[in-house]
Amino acid sequence: MKPLFAARILTATLLLSAIPFYAQTAPAKSATPSPPVAQPWKKIPIPALHAFKPQQPKRIELANGLTIFLQEDHELPFINGFILIRGGSRDEPAAKAGLVSLYGETWRTSGTPTIDGDKLDDQLEAKAASVETAGGTGSTSVSWSSLKDDFDSVFTNTLDLLLHPAFKAEKLRLAKGQLETSISRRNDDASGIAVREAIKLAYGTDNPYARQPEYATAESITLDDLKDWHDRTVVPNNIIIGVSGDFDSATMERKLRAAFEPLARGQQFESAKVAFTDPKHTVNFVEKSDVNQSNVFIVGLGTERNNPDYYALSVMNEIFSGGFGSRVVQNVRTKLGLAYSVDGSFSANYDHPGIFYVTAATKSPSTVAATEAMLAELNRLKTDPPTPAELAKAKDQLLNSFIFHYDSPDKTLNEQVVLAFYGYPTDFLEKYKAGIEKVTAADVSRVANKYIDTSKLAVLVVGNESQITPKLDSLGKVTPIDITIPQPPHAKPGE
Repeated sequence: MKPLFAARILTATLLLSAIPFYAQTAPAKSATPSPPVAQPWKKIPIPALHAFKPQQPKRIELANGLTIFLQEDHELPFINGFILIRGGSRDEPAAKAGLVSLYGETWRTSGTPTIDGDKLDDQLEAKAASVETAGGTGSTSVSWSSLKDDFDSVFTNTLDLLLHPAFKAEKLRLAKGQLETSISRRNDDASGIAVREAIKLAYGTDNPYARQPEYATAESITLDDLKDWHDRTVVPNNIIIGVSGDFDSATMERKLRAAFEPLARGQQFESAKVAFTDPKHTVNFVEKSDVNQSNVFIVGLGTERNNPDYYALSVMNEIFSGGFGSRVVQNVRTKLGLAYSVDGSFSANYDHPGIFYVTAATKSPSTVAATEAMLAELNRLKTDPPTPAELAKAKDQLLNSFIFHYDSPDKTLNEQVVLAFYGYPTDFLEKYKAGIEKVTAADVSRVANKYIDTSKLAVLVVGNESQITPKLDSLGKVTPIDITIPQPPHAKPGE
């Protein structure tokens, strides 16, 4: 051993050995208490939140039923717009699941009779502009973005794509290939499997909100299906348009009226009514033998935003699962150490129930304990009212984060369009602050007892059964879920 290194070790040893001696022989502290440490930051006044008055877009109703929202924003020389069209994947036939996804993809890549999609890509790239199409759950859309000086030409492309799409067979084949690749890989990731199967348990396998495309449904979709969908949905009284950016509203209104007023009103698209039934309290398992941890979901139905209890449920949700200080994180993850991550939400959608879920990622041997701990926390919401500190913190977090969802003209425009799309009053956002502020501890306890029923919550575990101890049947009878991907109709045995 080198002398210098040895000397350092000896010095460190002597210092460590001296610690107890010093502690025993240190002089007694003075009986006179030390003066309190000044905390001037606590004297800084915290002002009350300003009244929530976001800049409202201009709303225009055309005689043919088309609605336009205009939001001026002169900070940058850009103009962005979108065309929202009612009708989405929830409305496609079950035998053609994937139709709206393929429609949204093929629509843009095919282009129009006057310019194909590839050439349109080149033209837009030269202008740093974009025109895109997409298919969603409840709607399809066309969106565009450009410098304000290029608005006229880019909007002309957008309008041409909206009114004169040229659905092409080769582009549909390409979109089908991409969709089928995603089908083939949908069981690669354990967390992705868990989310997908949890949605099925909450809504029901046959519910359109839980539907998934298969090889057979994708292959059955034809160009005529895409054209029929387009003709059925793209009518003016089925469309809402939003435009924001550096423009004069009066000038923009004239341009949009000139483009859309000549369109004839068509048949209003109506989504079919969907029935929702609470799941039963079952224990469900998906085998994933190549992992050493479990993804656990406890799922049921959430609510809608027009529910009078929406505000109280939002506060309850924040207390239960709103970040690191929430009950489920503090108790299941921090105190008990049963999970790497814990999350949850009593979600609310605009026109159908959201999903109520609690989820955790935990090592395999902790699967049962973590599940039991999450269920216990759910029940504790019904028996342990929030403390004044919990209630105040939850409401502050909701109000302080809420404002950042609408802190720009773009965000306010988008929200007003969504409210109009689903038939909500224009002042729905302004009522949110007052609604949250009025929530009491008694309200939280009331909605917890009204909406939380573990007999209507299904348990899902995706994991490696051989490593789960104790076994899942200690939670109840286990139902295995088969996630085998059905082969394409033309596939040979063994392919």
